[in-house]
Amino acid sequence: MTASAKPSLLFVCLGNICRSPAAEGVFLHLSENQGTGDRFEVDSAGTGGWHVGKPADGRMRSAAQARGIELPSRARQIEIADLNRFDWILTMDSDNLAHVQAMAKRHGQATAKILPITSFCSGFSVRDVPDPYYGGPEGFEQVLDLLDDACRGLLEHLAS
Repeated sequence: MTASAKPSLLFVCLGNICRSPAAEGVFLHLSENQGTGDRFEVDSAGTGGWHVGKPADGRMRSAAQARGIELPSRARQIEIADLNRFDWILTMDSDNLAHVQAMAKRHGQATAKILPITSFCSGFSVRDVPDPYYGGPEGFEQVLDLLDDACRGLLEHLAS
C-alpha cells in the first residue's frame, strides 16, 4: 500500500482520453456520493503517449457530464514507477492488460495488483470495455454503463 495508507488506483486504457479518464471520473463520482471520496488516491494513464497533456475526448466529457460526472484529468502515459506507486492497476481491455503485465515482467516485480476493470462487473458479463473513439454516441454511453457497474463492484470490494 502507498505511504499515505489510502488505497491507490490507476485506470489504464490505450490513449488515456476516453475509457480510463471516464473510469477515474466514475469511480470518484461514486465514491464521493458514498461519502468515501477522500479514502482513495485515483489517477488514469494510457499505454500510448499520443495524447499526453490533452483533456479527455470531448464526446466522453459530454456523455459523462450529462450524468453529473466530471472528467478533469489530462492524458499521461503509464510509467514504470506506476507499477509500484499504485496498489491497483485496472485495465480496460485485454491488450492494455497484456501491455501492463509485460511492462511489469520486463522491469521486475510490480507491487500493484494488475487486473481488468471488468472483473468487478456484476451486471454485465464482458471481458473488455470497448474503445468508443471511432464509433458514435452510443459507444460512449455503453462505456459509461460498463464503468458504472465495474466501479460499483470495485468500491464494494475495497470496502470489504
